[in-house]
Amino acid sequence: MKVLVTGVKGQLGFDVVKELEKRGHTAIGVDIEEMDITDLAAVERVIGDTAPEAIVHCAAWTAVDAAEDAANLEKVRRINAIGTGYIAQAAKRINAKMIYISTDYVFGGEGERPWQPDDERTPLNVYGQTKYEGELAVEKALDRYFIVRISWVFGVNGKNFIRTMLKLSETHDTLRVVNDQIGLPTYTFDLARLLVDMVESDKYGRYHATNEGDYISWADFATEIFRAAGKQTRVIPVTTAEYGVSKAKRPFNSRMSRDKLTQNGFALLPAWQDALNRYLTEIKE
Repeated sequence: MKVLVTGVKGQLGFDVVKELEKRGHTAIGVDIEEMDITDLAAVERVIGDTAPEAIVHCAAWTAVDAAEDAANLEKVRRINAIGTGYIAQAAKRINAKMIYISTDYVFGGEGERPWQPDDERTPLNVYGQTKYEGELAVEKALDRYFIVRISWVFGVNGKNFIRTMLKLSETHDTLRVVNDQIGLPTYTFDLARLLVDMVESDKYGRYHATNEGDYISWADFATEIFRAAGKQTRVIPVTTAEYGVSKAKRPFNSRMSRDKLTQNGFALLPAWQDALNRYLTEIKE
């Protein structure tokens, strides 16, 4: 199968291309140099010329706080919402299936119940709102689509929370980390396998995908990062209010139910602790 992957320079796009090639598919990886997703003519030309059977759309504006700046708003919306719509429309013209990578930020972020894939979407910041608009664009244009929501992403090809914690541990004996935002991490290596499983299927719809395990806080995650990496840095758990207000409102509840994966025969991602250990080994080599 020929599959076009956007955002190939990012953590997820990088791993999706590797997984596709590993399974013998033809992967066409593009980033802004090859296809600016905010340029309708460029999107139509590249997708029309390459004629993929499927598109995995990983490219996005993910700088959550910067998205709140008024000067960035138009650009964020053009990337996450309008550009996604261009890709979905181009996919429809060539009858390609599409996977759109979305986020727990499309939900309201309150309560303790895990979000279900078809729950009402009430975003609490600009990033979440534009990703929600991207979801709507895909749903409007296509019948053959997967919307896959993820959270707390880490991979070898980019910046992430683990790298930040390890870097800070070089100069800090203690670190304050929030303990009232709850969710689960997602390792892009494991997620890429699931996405290719989806590409190879016709079990369309909205899904949630994170690594497995009990729900944790960012403070729990940081503590395990330091333990697994053999660091002595001590984590001081603090509330979001104690930590300090960020530009973008953050969700307290990032719990997402993965039951729909099992119901449709997809393999769940491994436990997050196992993913963390494999990642730490990978970045050492």
